[in-house]
Amino acid sequence: MQLTELGQRMLPLLQQCYEAASGARSLADSLKSGDVGTLRMALTHSIDLSLLIPYLDQIKRQFNRLEFRFLRGDSRQVGEYLKNGEAELGIAAELGSDWDRLDVWPLFTEGFELALSERHPLASRSNIGIDDIRSLPFLSRRYCEHAERIAHSLREHGFDTEGGHEVSSERDLIELLEADLGVAVLPHTATIPDTLRRQTVEGLDARRTVHLYGVAGRERTAVASAVMRMLRGADWQQFLERAR
Repeated sequence: MQLTELGQRMLPLLQQCYEAASGARSLADSLKSGDVGTLRMALTHSIDLSLLIPYLDQIKRQFNRLEFRFLRGDSRQVGEYLKNGEAELGIAAELGSDWDRLDVWPLFTEGFELALSERHPLASRSNIGIDDIRSLPFLSRRYCEHAERIAHSLREHGFDTEGGHEVSSERDLIELLEADLGVAVLPHTATIPDTLRRQTVEGLDARRTVHLYGVAGRERTAVASAVMRMLRGADWQQFLERAR
């Protein structure tokens, strides 16, 4: 039996298809047997990755090899990652998406606190009110879903948010705080270095609820399903108390 001219030209393409199909089958078998696991998750810029570390540590014991892909973006971008299949799960305070295929599970609700340099005069104060911070330069976290809501709350108390500085990343924010170039309002679960201090501001009533998002009816990998179950069943109150 000999290949025709057409068969000879088609052979490399068919071999490529066969190898791709075999690779896909092998990967599927590995997933079922627990040899390799993949997780694609999208988080907004205001969500600290440390929230996931304890659960990823548990997951890695169930698979011989793990492949993580973490995507960052604002609330709109996280919604798009979920919609187009780049991410299986998402974590955000709120997405503001009206896509009817989104599954939403609330994880925990937390407050916001003032963050400032350890060298700042207010760092050692036991009680701080709105009047104490009204004239301080404000570092605005525009990448946070609640940035405008917090700014509105501060403006209601006479705080001049327009005269502050706009920051586009958490890393830049920490460097500006360490340089004592302003103060910021951060969620309770935000990780900060030892060079900064947290303070509760009396009269500042700002809270957010962090949600887990998925796509209804879309098949998930074994890792994504396991992480989803862990996050939904976690004792978040205990986590918040440890952070406090």
